[in-house]
Amino acid sequence: MERPRGLTAGEIACLVGGELEGPADIRLAGVAPLDRARPGELSLLASGRYLSYFQRTSAGAVLLSPGFRTVRGGPATRIVVEDPRLAMQRLVREMYPPEPVRWGVDSTARVGIGARWSGRVALAASCVLGDHATLGEDCIIGAGALIGDGARLGDRCQVEPHVLVAPGAIVGDDVLIKAGARVGGRGFGYARSDGRHEPMEHIGGCILGNGVEVGANSTIDRGSLGDTIVAAGTKIDNLVHIAHNVRIGERCLIMAQVGVAGSTEVADDVVLAGQAGLADHLAVGEGARVGAQSGVIGDIAPGAVVSGYPARPHREVLRQTAALRRLAPLVDHLERLARRESDGR
Repeated sequence: MERPRGLTAGEIACLVGGELEGPADIRLAGVAPLDRARPGELSLLASGRYLSYFQRTSAGAVLLSPGFRTVRGGPATRIVVEDPRLAMQRLVREMYPPEPVRWGVDSTARVGIGARWSGRVALAASCVLGDHATLGEDCIIGAGALIGDGARLGDRCQVEPHVLVAPGAIVGDDVLIKAGARVGGRGFGYARSDGRHEPMEHIGGCILGNGVEVGANSTIDRGSLGDTIVAAGTKIDNLVHIAHNVRIGERCLIMAQVGVAGSTEVADDVVLAGQAGLADHLAVGEGARVGAQSGVIGDIAPGAVVSGYPARPHREVLRQTAALRRLAPLVDHLERLARRESDGR
């Protein structure tokens, strides 16, 4: 990103539709967390957990929600907004404009036979556009990335360095695929024959909907017979594995190191927290939440919140954990009684 563009507190309040308290002419040249901010920087307070940081911060101004308007201590310049996190994101885009795109085709890029694109394109050093691959308008392909034969990308896609979009994969508009990700490769499937594991052919597709993001070094396998699908608006973190024939709904959030086994179907608006593992051929209902490091071995109802291994209702897990903590002193007490009885004999 380029160097931040300085703004006054008054300009910031106008940009985010906030209510300014304190001087409007204080200039802010960057953003930072409360515990690291300097006098010329903007920070935010979105949770009571950070009140102590707020009261000690050196930030020149702070975005905060209405509930913290009258909190004592902290900077005198405050910008009151309904959602400080969302307001901060808007300001980051305004204060830290991205570097301009270098449109064109690098001399070391390889463009295959019949490959084509619409409007502008940015093909970086040593990237490969396979035979008959197609790109929509304003696509950016990073250094060393490979867009396989016949793959199709929509408009305004960004493919970061060293990504593989395998042959035949279909990618919608406004998709971001981060560095090192693999989209549309052969899945992990074998049949036992004569004492050997024979690889199963994967002839299905891999389809990413509009607005999907795929994190760094994540892997989405193509289908074996049908398609692997990630629907519009879903965001996938780093180091995630989506196996063959999986179907992910719209607007899902899939955190780091999640694994989804083959043919599992995840409905819309589901959240899979970090390191959760889902077995194959399951159904996860709309709006469900799966806690971190959960092991899902059965279907999950719409709207359910589950955690633990095996995954079960989160409230049940909390009760069981609390019961185990209460049980430990009882066990100690019983052991002491047993020793006394033994010594008495």
